[in-house]
Amino acid sequence: MEGLVIIVQILVMIFLCINVWLIVTFFKKECFYTTTRYILFAVTLLSDSFLLFMSDILLILTHSHFAIQVWLCIIINIFIILYSVVTPVTLIAMTLERYVAICMPLRHGELCSTRSTMHCILIIHGLSSVPCIVILSTFFASASLSFYKQYQICSVEICIFYMWQHHLRSALYQFQFLIMCIIVIFCYVKIMKVAKAASGEDKKSTKKGLRTVLLHGFQLLLCLIQLWTPFMEAAVLQVNFDLFIDVRYINYIMFYLAPRCLSPLIYGLRDEVFFHALKHYASFGLHGVSMGCPQDHWDSWHSQNLLVW
Repeated sequence: MEGLVIIVQILVMIFLCINVWLIVTFFKKECFYTTTRYILFAVTLLSDSFLLFMSDILLILTHSHFAIQVWLCIIINIFIILYSVVTPVTLIAMTLERYVAICMPLRHGELCSTRSTMHCILIIHGLSSVPCIVILSTFFASASLSFYKQYQICSVEICIFYMWQHHLRSALYQFQFLIMCIIVIFCYVKIMKVAKAASGEDKKSTKKGLRTVLLHGFQLLLCLIQLWTPFMEAAVLQVNFDLFIDVRYINYIMFYLAPRCLSPLIYGLRDEVFFHALKHYASFGLHGVSMGCPQDHWDSWHSQNLLVW
């Protein structure tokens, strides 16, 4: 178990460093923070980094059996519950942005302006806060004032007193899962139809687009499965606490770390403009890079990179 803890800490440190590097690159170039898909990409990086940091603290506390006061645990859980949902909802927004760019290119500039993106970020956080508000509202209505001063091993399950609260949380997450799946399937079917028609005989471009879509879908699937992990852990907790700790570590690696490892691969390294900017700043300017942006040459960029994101 100690070896697994060390491996998790190393992975968290690596992913946080990569995310910080990508975030710094994002703020270095003006067109990145004025282009919708790059802004949403940065939202996922910030959300993932914050979630990794907070959840890792909680994991260390649980592993060391270190009890903290319930009120402090609730504060930690607020951020974990919120940002565990922000990433999949942001991925849905990125999917819709690609749908507009590919299926309605003439309206892309209007619907995906910087101002609209800022409003979209507010909507993302508003929708993501719904599970947090529901879970904590039922907790506040059920907990006594003295409970907040007690010392407990911190976990999300500390907010659950009754079985109906568990069922309510389960129904809420499953409803979100269903809505996200419907949106993703609809957008991907439409995008792939347009992509195949637009690519013609360019089989290489079609294959690249297909790989990107599959990676994007796989990442979203992992994030959505993450919404179900609390239910698996709660069931195992009723059987054996040691097994519960093992399952929590496995879930953390597979459904927290893995999806957040895919973000830099899909949206950072595979995007030509962003990748060249990464090399430029990583080499302290020694690696020459064209500082042109997609919107500088939208028509040619759209025809050449229709399938990349």
